[in-house]
Amino acid sequence: MAVGAYVLITTKSGSEKIVIEALKKMQEIKEARVLYGEYDILAKVQVNDIQNLNTFLLEKVRPIGHVEKTSTLIVAA
Repeated sequence: MAVGAYVLITTKSGSEKIVIEALKKMQEIKEARVLYGEYDILAKVQVNDIQNLNTFLLEKVRPIGHVEKTSTLIVAA
């Protein structure tokens, strides 16, 4: 069963566009938007299962050069 999640991302100051462009190249990202406030980006993610979500975050999102912090919200229904 597919797993949906929203990932809140904090970037280095002024690098939101760089991170958005990197995210949009990933097939797991369904949408990515720049935010104002505590977080800089909201990304909508869809993967096959929780393990794939973990791998995706650890191996693809967090290594993006300008990402400082992420917070993941898994969709319940």
